Amino acid sequence: MTEKKTSIAHLHWGFPPTIGGVETHLSILLPELIKKGISQWVLTASLPDVKDKENYNGVEVIRTPVMDLNRLLQEGSDITKEEVEKEFKIFFDAVKPDIIHAHNMHYFTQIHPEVLAQEAKARNIPLILTAHNVWDEPIFLDLTAKFPWDHIIAVSHFIKKEISGAGFDGKKITVVHHGIDTEEFNAVENPNLLYDKYPMLKGKRVIFHPARISLGKGSDIAIKATSIVKKYIDNVFLVLAGSGNIIDWDEHMEGDMAYMSELISILGLKDNIYIDSFSLDQMAELYNLTEVCVYPSSAQEPFGLTMLEAQATEKPIIVTSAGGMPEIIHDGINGYVVPIRDHEAIAHRVVMLMQDKNLRERFGKVGRTNVLTHFTKEIMAEAVYKVYNKVLAGYSS
Repeated sequence: MTEKKTSIAHLHWGFPPTIGGVETHLSILLPELIKKGISQWVLTASLPDVKDKENYNGVEVIRTPVMDLNRLLQEGSDITKEEVEKEFKIFFDAVKPDIIHAHNMHYFTQIHPEVLAQEAKARNIPLILTAHNVWDEPIFLDLTAKFPWDHIIAVSHFIKKEISGAGFDGKKITVVHHGIDTEEFNAVENPNLLYDKYPMLKGKRVIFHPARISLGKGSDIAIKATSIVKKYIDNVFLVLAGSGNIIDWDEHMEGDMAYMSELISILGLKDNIYIDSFSLDQMAELYNLTEVCVYPSSAQEPFGLTMLEAQATEKPIIVTSAGGMPEIIHDGINGYVVPIRDHEAIAHRVVMLMQDKNLRERFGKVGRTNVLTHFTKEIMAEAVYKVYNKVLAGYSS
């Protein structure tokens, strides 16, 4: 890095209080990079009742309507290239970045990444993409393999394989797994004290589905598995984490929720399931009141932060063999990996774990060690910092 303070301009469609995997990733990573002496700026979407300029744990956040993904995806969207060019230029003039770092800007629209490429070239600075996902559409191929990214950070080896398979130079892809705050997600000494806050869980044997409530995240599979577990485990109770304030999901939410509501009714599980929205602090508490976590994604999950959260809280987790999840959960060691959409296999593993306290505790201890060794926020930030150094050195040489 140069002697002057390095400045990074990040761009993503959402940032807290918007909820999602990328948003959580940014909220963890950027404050850690600030500790390394790097200025962090974010350009993101405007939100009702949220200031267009704010400081988030040292991160300068700028909000603009041109980053509103829901508006962009509407039929007949009125966002123009000229509007994007104007807002991006204002942002970059203010930041004077050494690197432009985009997140998940390799699909949805060609306007935004094309303007990024223009700005990076005009300012003679490198352009980095963190790919948190992949997409089966021609626009993904155009904006990944054919696009002038100087480097791509992939959040899992699965994502790297998919991107290199689509034609991007694998030598210019670095895998940086997510990391979390292991103090925020940690086993508490006396979880019984939490029942005053969650009286509905007292006396229950809790299965926790901590990911977004949707069919893609396997919420329906968790419901079906619970109907089987109920036959073997008394007082079993499934908690589905809520899904408020998430971008790019509005069109699916109503249909998914209607389907799951009907499924719960048909299976007679109204007294065995609780659905609500939870803050990050509440999520950490709910893990502590849980015996087993399930994340039966039916899509090719790029990573899944909830796997780290569960392990950090010393809870066993059952996932599917989808995308990057088997990179984190090793079957029979710190959890179980089952086939996609196999609710019977999930139910079988849940029953095994609920009937064997020693097994649950062993998986929990191994999981916590796994996170502390490989997936802390400090490890993640150091890996991204090294990518910045590598890219800057190569760009100036």
